[in-house]
Amino acid sequence: MSKIRNIQTLLKGIEFELIKGDLNQLVSDVQIDSRQLTADSAFIAIKGTQMDAHKFIPKAIELGAKTIILEDEPSDLIDGVSYIQVNNTSQVAGLIASNFYDNPSDNIKVIAITGTNGKTTVVTLLQNLFIKLGYNTGALTTIENKINNEVIPTKLTTPDPVTLQRLLAEMVKKNCSYCFMEASSHAIVQGRLSGINLTGAIFSNISHDHLDYHGTMKEYINAKKRLFDTLPKNAFALVNVDDKRGPVMLQNCKGKHVTFGLHTMANYKGKLIDNTFEGIQMDINGQEAWFQLIGSFNAYNILTAYATAICLDEEPMETLQCLSELRPARGRFEQLVSKKNVRGIIDYAHTPDALENVLETIKDIKEDGENIITVVGCGGDRDKSKRPVMAKTAAMLSEKVILTSDNPRTEDPEVILEEMMDGISPTQERRTQVILDRKEAILKAVEMAEPRDIILLAGKGHETYQEIDGVRHHFDDKEELFKAFHS
Repeated sequence: MSKIRNIQTLLKGIEFELIKGDLNQLVSDVQIDSRQLTADSAFIAIKGTQMDAHKFIPKAIELGAKTIILEDEPSDLIDGVSYIQVNNTSQVAGLIASNFYDNPSDNIKVIAITGTNGKTTVVTLLQNLFIKLGYNTGALTTIENKINNEVIPTKLTTPDPVTLQRLLAEMVKKNCSYCFMEASSHAIVQGRLSGINLTGAIFSNISHDHLDYHGTMKEYINAKKRLFDTLPKNAFALVNVDDKRGPVMLQNCKGKHVTFGLHTMANYKGKLIDNTFEGIQMDINGQEAWFQLIGSFNAYNILTAYATAICLDEEPMETLQCLSELRPARGRFEQLVSKKNVRGIIDYAHTPDALENVLETIKDIKEDGENIITVVGCGGDRDKSKRPVMAKTAAMLSEKVILTSDNPRTEDPEVILEEMMDGISPTQERRTQVILDRKEAILKAVEMAEPRDIILLAGKGHETYQEIDGVRHHFDDKEELFKAFHS
C-alpha cells in the first residue's frame, strides 16, 4: 500500500535531539513491534509501562531494520543503520507513522469519543448511521475495527499509533469519508492519537474506572481532557453537560463548543418519553421518534449520535429516521427469551456506574413480581477498588445475585470474589451466592428463574473469551445463556 520513504520524509514536523547516519536512508515500513520487522523497516523503540523496547534494538537490526528511532543515545553504532534520538518515542510514533502513510487524517474526517461508558455504542451507531446516510465509513471500537463492512479484530480500545495510521490510510484508500473511533484514557495519555487531525471530539461521561492506571480520579479526568485541549479551532467539541465534568472538558478548548443533555439546557436537548424492552421513545429538540435501543443510558447514546451528525451538517429529519432503524451493538443490552418466558440480558457493564445504569433501566421497565437475577464478576489485574462497589450495586438493585469469575487474568479468581463480597452486607448475603465457574453460575441463574424473571449477565458483553492464568479460553455469555435456556 505504501511507497518507499526516506528518513527526511518521516521526520517532517518532528523535533529530534540527534541523528547519526544517512538522512536519505530508505524506509519500507514503520513498526513498534520488533517481531513484525522486515528489511529496511524503521523501528520505533517505545518505553512502555511494562517493557522498554530499547532492549530489542539489536534484534530489530538483525531482522533488517535500517532506521532506529530511540530515546537513549546509542552506544553501539552499526554501519548502514541510521539512528534518530527524540525526547519521547511514544509521543512521536504516531507523527512518524502519519508521515509514512501520507498523513491520512488530512483526507478523512476523524471523530473521536472518550468517556467511561457508551463509547462502543456511540461509535457503532455513528458508523451504521452514516452508512445509511450513504457514506463509506471506518470504525475503531473495543469490539472490532471496521472499514466499510470489512471486520478487523482488535485487542485494544484504541490501536497502537502505527496500526492506527495504517488503518486510517486503508480507509482513505477505500474512499471512506469518515472514521469514528473510541479514544480510551490510556491511549490519550500514551500518545496513540498523535499525528491525527481530528474533525471532532465527543465526551460521554466519567465514572469510577481505570484508577489502577491513572491513580486518582483527577488524573483520569485530566487524561480525558487532553483530547479536547489539543483540538484545532476548526474542530467541534461535543460534550454531555449532564455530567459535571462535561463543561470541564471545554475549558481551554479551542474547538467549537457544542453541548447535549437530557436534564440540562443544551444545544441538543433530549427527553425520554417511553422506555420498554422493545425500545425507547424520545423527544430530540422538539421532534419525537422511536428507537430500537433500550434504557435511559441509550437515550444519551442516541442523542450523542444525532448531535454528532448535525455537527457534520447532516439533515435532522433524515438523521432521526436512519437512527430509528438501527439496532444495539453486540453485547450491549442484548436480549434472549427462554421457552418459559425468562428474559436474559447480556451487557458489557463492567464499571459500577454502567452496572447501575443497566439495572436501573431494567427496574424502570419491569413489572411488579418480576425478579432481577444478576450474574456479575470483576476482571483481574485491574482496579481493585471497584470490586466491592460492583457487588454492592448488584445487591442493592437485584432480588438475587450470583458473584462469579469475569476475566481473572493472572489473579486468583477466589481472591477477586472475596474482595467483591466485602461490598455485600449481612442482610444481602442471604440472597447472594458465589459460584466460581461462570458457566455454572449462568446455569444456576436459569435454574433459579421463574417465568417473567430477568437474568442480567454483566461484565463481558461482546467478549467471546475468558482469560484465566493469562490464557484466553473460548467463552461467550450469549452462547452459554442460549444453551442454558434450551437445555
